[in-house]
Amino acid sequence: MTLHIDIPDENLAGILVKAFKNRSFLAGFVITALVAAVAILSFFWTPYDVTNLVISDKTQAPSLAHWFGTDHFGRDILSMIMVGARNSIAVALVAVGIGMGVGVPLGAFAAARGGFADDVLMRLNDLVFAFPALLSAIMITAIFGPGAFNAIIAIGIFNIPVFARVARAGALAIWPREFILAARAAGKSRTLISIEHVLPNIATLLLVQGTIQFALGILAEAGLSYVGLGTQPPMPSWGRMLFDAQTRMVVAPWMAIFPGMAIVVTVLGLNLLGDGIADILDPKSRRQR
Repeated sequence: MTLHIDIPDENLAGILVKAFKNRSFLAGFVITALVAAVAILSFFWTPYDVTNLVISDKTQAPSLAHWFGTDHFGRDILSMIMVGARNSIAVALVAVGIGMGVGVPLGAFAAARGGFADDVLMRLNDLVFAFPALLSAIMITAIFGPGAFNAIIAIGIFNIPVFARVARAGALAIWPREFILAARAAGKSRTLISIEHVLPNIATLLLVQGTIQFALGILAEAGLSYVGLGTQPPMPSWGRMLFDAQTRMVVAPWMAIFPGMAIVVTVLGLNLLGDGIADILDPKSRRQR
């Protein structure tokens, strides 16, 4: 049986050509790729050691020696932003993976079964969704203590109902289709139909939602680190850098400007990337807007 997928009927080369003609996708791809490259580079090289405190160099303005200046401990802000990028990306990526890995099967199962199972899963979904990532992090921290791992768990738990809702809504739109009815008539189980036919048809929807949640994960990690529940010192975090800068805005504004710009640019790039993917793989979205 031929698998039906709601993406443009063209080969991979055609999709790539369309992708790099889409300004939103191209801008988002370039920004996201640059941020990812900086994060990867930080594993091998940074201008200065981020754990090295040089009090004599504290709150130095941007210069040739320190392009983004130094903080109140004399640490190089550019180096801290580079290392903070990999921490933020790692936390957001794993958290989105948790949300997608648990939420998508739950949403697909609810759509496939319907009835009582659907109602129970969605009510539990609403219960989890009622607790934002910050509140979940506070509860987890009260039990296990602050840290990046607990931030990942909190953001991941928050992502589960989001992906469950998206997967269920997309799957419910697919189940009445003719090729699904044909698969059921051929004797395929609901689980097999979900895996072979439903999930591939909602992959685009999930991919776009994944980019959105990735951007929100970056913001959530920064927010948790800002209040002391995320990445802990001495490892740099964009949110923690903003917290340290809040009382030094007059004497050292660069301590807040550059980490803030890093967050804004990264989130903007991911949102542009998601918008571009939606336009490329789902041409209906552009006409609807």
